[in-house]
Amino acid sequence: MQKIIVAIDGFASTGKSSLAKRLAKSLNYTYIDTGAMYRAITYFYLQQFNTNFINKKELISSLANIKIHFEDNLLGQKTFLNNVNISEEIRQNHVNSEVSNIAKIKEVRTFLVKQQQVLGKDKGIIMDGRDIGTVVFPNAECKFFLTATPQVRAKRRYLEQLKKDSSESYESVLANINKRDRIDRSRYTSPLTKAEDAYEIDVTELSLGEVYEIIWSYVSRKLDNRVS
Repeated sequence: MQKIIVAIDGFASTGKSSLAKRLAKSLNYTYIDTGAMYRAITYFYLQQFNTNFINKKELISSLANIKIHFEDNLLGQKTFLNNVNISEEIRQNHVNSEVSNIAKIKEVRTFLVKQQQVLGKDKGIIMDGRDIGTVVFPNAECKFFLTATPQVRAKRRYLEQLKKDSSESYESVLANINKRDRIDRSRYTSPLTKAEDAYEIDVTELSLGEVYEIIWSYVSRKLDNRVS
């Protein structure tokens, strides 16, 4: 069966990564977490320069020293920065707070988009992010755009962080969600926006299982049509 590219875009904490991983497993496709790539660069910058004040020149000049790759094991996909596993570190609060500021820098997006396009050149991938269906793979055969209210997304993120013994309050998580939305939607380069041909799903009142069934049904029909 001829393989395709599935692009899953949408707002933070709408379940994109969980859904993409499950879909990739079902199809035996490769999953690419583009959010982890932006988080890796954010983590690198904060570790390297130890400041929350983003110096664009320093960051841009350091991109050549950044190598990101993924590895799969029984516990899931791991993110490596310069051959060091940083899967847990990139989910910390200080990375959450700065990743949108890093991701809006044109040179950073250009750097990662090129890598993402190489990863998908042979198709058979599920990629989630903010601009996959609009910039990275505008010709992807299946495109989805996930949305939900900020309150629902903040609650989901807050409960996830509680499991990791995070002390961040719900109010703080909500404020961060709103900040990221504002930056993602207003940035000049590759703003978060729905592709014209993307299937939009409001997940506010849906479980991840229900959303997955919608996505799976849509992708299955697309694959069936390509065979017939």
